[in-house]
Amino acid sequence: MSVVINLDGRSLTREQLVAVARGASVELDAQALRAVARAADFLAEQVRREEPIYGVSTGFGSNADKLLGGHPMRDTAVNAAAPGRSLHVELQHNLIVTHAVCVGEPFPAHVVRAMLCIRINTLLRGHSGIRVGTLQALAALLNAGIVPVVPQLGSVGASGDLAPLSHLAIVLIGGGEAFFAGERMPGGLALERAGLHPISLSYKEGLALNNGTAQMLATGVLAVQQLDDLLDTADLAAAMTIDAFAGRLGAFAEAVHELRPHPGQVHVAENLRAMLADSSLADIRYHLVPRFRQWQPNSWSMFSNGVLPGDTLASRQPCFDIGWEWVPLDQRHGRDRFYQRFLPFRGGKKHQPQDSYSLRCVPQVHGAVRDAVEQAKRVLDIELNSVTDNPLVFPDSNAEHVEEQVISAGHFHGMPLALAMSYLKAAIPVLASISERRLNKLLDPATNDGLPPFLIGNEDGTESGYMIVQYTAAAIVNDLASRAMPASVYSIPTSANAEDHVSMGANEARHVLAMADDLGKVLALELYTAAQALDLRSDMITAARELARNCDAMAFAGKVQCGPRTDSPDHGQFLVEVDNLRSELSAAPAFRPGRAVAAAHARIRESIAFLDRDRALDGEVSAAVRMVEDGSILAAARAALQTR
Repeated sequence: MSVVINLDGRSLTREQLVAVARGASVELDAQALRAVARAADFLAEQVRREEPIYGVSTGFGSNADKLLGGHPMRDTAVNAAAPGRSLHVELQHNLIVTHAVCVGEPFPAHVVRAMLCIRINTLLRGHSGIRVGTLQALAALLNAGIVPVVPQLGSVGASGDLAPLSHLAIVLIGGGEAFFAGERMPGGLALERAGLHPISLSYKEGLALNNGTAQMLATGVLAVQQLDDLLDTADLAAAMTIDAFAGRLGAFAEAVHELRPHPGQVHVAENLRAMLADSSLADIRYHLVPRFRQWQPNSWSMFSNGVLPGDTLASRQPCFDIGWEWVPLDQRHGRDRFYQRFLPFRGGKKHQPQDSYSLRCVPQVHGAVRDAVEQAKRVLDIELNSVTDNPLVFPDSNAEHVEEQVISAGHFHGMPLALAMSYLKAAIPVLASISERRLNKLLDPATNDGLPPFLIGNEDGTESGYMIVQYTAAAIVNDLASRAMPASVYSIPTSANAEDHVSMGANEARHVLAMADDLGKVLALELYTAAQALDLRSDMITAARELARNCDAMAFAGKVQCGPRTDSPDHGQFLVEVDNLRSELSAAPAFRPGRAVAAAHARIRESIAFLDRDRALDGEVSAAVRMVEDGSILAAARAALQTR
C-alpha cells in the first residue's frame, strides 16, 4: 500500500517530508482548505474594492510603488496572446516566467519533491491568498510524479527562494521543463502525459508560489536526515578504530561525562560504550599486545608447516611476525609498582594511561557536531510549518483598514536557516578531520601502536598497502574545509537595493547537502582502513596466544628482544618472566572486538577481503563508500546492539 501524507500546514515532520521526497503521495486537509478559501475570497473582495495591496494591485520589489491600472497602457505580446487577461493576472504570470532563471545542474528528484511538499504545506495555513484549486493542482502535480527541472544556482535566500520556486511554479502554468516517467521534457508536455492541465494564476498566486524558503528548507532537512546516520556511522568508525588500537575505555565512562553533560557528548560516550561492549581488545593489559615484525622465512619455524594451529589463522599463513622487548632489571628503578601490576615487556601498546585526542576525545568532538545538528533540527522543525511568503493575509482579522489585514513583513528572509546551516558547514569538516586523523594514526608506524606500516607486511619492499587511502581522505577533508566559510556573512543586495540584505541561505543548505555526501566518503575510508587494522591486531594477538599454547618458555623467548645473555645472572629471571607472559597468554580466552564492531567488520568482509598483498583498491574503496551510503554497515552494527 502506498504511503499518503496528510498536509494541514501545521504538523508536517521531517520524517514525513523525507517520505514524500522518496515517493509518498500527499493529501490536503479539508479544514485547512477552508482557511485557504477564506483568504482567497478575502483578497478577491479587496481587489473588487480597488484596495492597494502589495503584490496584488502593486508591482513587486522595487516596483512596489507602481499601482496597477484597470487595463494595459499598451498592447503586449502577452496580452495579444491572451486577450482579456487582467493586469492582476498578467502580474502573477510575469512574476513566474521572468523569475525562473536558475542555472546549473538540476536538483535531484527527491530534493524537488521535498520543495513541492513544503510549498504546499505552508500555503495550507491560509495566510497566502492562493485558491483551493491552484493548491490542489500543485498537489496533483506532485502526486503524478512530475518533477520540475530546478537548476541549483539562483537563490539568494530573500525574498525566499524566488528563482528556484519559480521553476516549480512555471510547470504548473504549462511552461519550463520537467522530468516525467524518467524523461526530461517541456513542462506542458509533462502535464499532458500525466493527464493534467495548466492553470492560470489569480491574485497573489505567483507571489504565494515563489516567495518562500522551500529550497533551503528542503535541502536542509534532507541533509540533516543524512547526517543523522552519518553521526552514528562516525561513532561506529571510531569504535572500530579504538578496538584496532586496543584502546582505553576509561575516557568514555558514564561518571566522566556526568561532569560535563553536553547532550551530544553524553550520547556519543554512551554509543561508544555500547558498541565496544564485550570487547576483549579494548583495555587489554599492555604486555599482552605484541608488536609487528616483518615476516621472514623462519618467522614461524617452530611449526613445521609455518601455519599456527589456532582456528583464527588456520585459513591463511601469517603475513607478519610478532615480538616484544624485555625491560632489563636496571631500567625498572622507580617503577616497581608498575611492574608489580604489569609484566616487564614492551609490545604494541604503549605504557601510558591515555590515548591520543583523536581516540580519547571522540565524545567531545563527535558530540559537539551532534549538538550542531540538533540545533539545526530545532530551526528546521519550526520552519516546516511556518508561513514564509509576503504579504501575509489575515482574513479573519477585525481590523478597520486593509493594511492591518494584509501585512508586509519579512518571513521570506532565510537567515534563521542560513545561520543554522552555517553551523553545520563548520561542523562537518570537524567530523571528517578527526576521522582522517584516526585513519592516518592507523597507518603511521610511529603512531599505530605496533601495527605494520600502512597495514601491509611488505617483506619484499614492493607494497604500499593503505598508504594512498589517507591521501584521498586528506583531499576530501581539505575540500570540506575550503567550503566551510559561511555564505550568510556575505550579503549581496538585490532588486535595486529594495532587497538590501539577503541571507544566502539557499547556498548554505545546498553546500551542507553536498558536504554530507563527502563526509560519508571519509567515514567509509576510515571503516575500510580500520577493518584491515582490526584484522591485523586480532591476528597478531591471537598468534601470540596460540604460540604461547604450543611452545615452551625457551621457544617463546625467541619472540622477545633485549633479553640478557645466557651467561648473565639475569637470564634465569628473564626466563621466569617470559614464562609468566606465555602462561598468561595461553590462559587468555579468545580475543574479540566489541559486538557491534564485530558485526560491522563482518559486513565489510562480505564485500572486501583482507589485504595480505597489494592489489587494485579502487573497487574496494567504491564498495566501502556504497556500504556507508546504503547504511548496510551501520545496520549490521545496530542489529548487533539490539540482540544484547
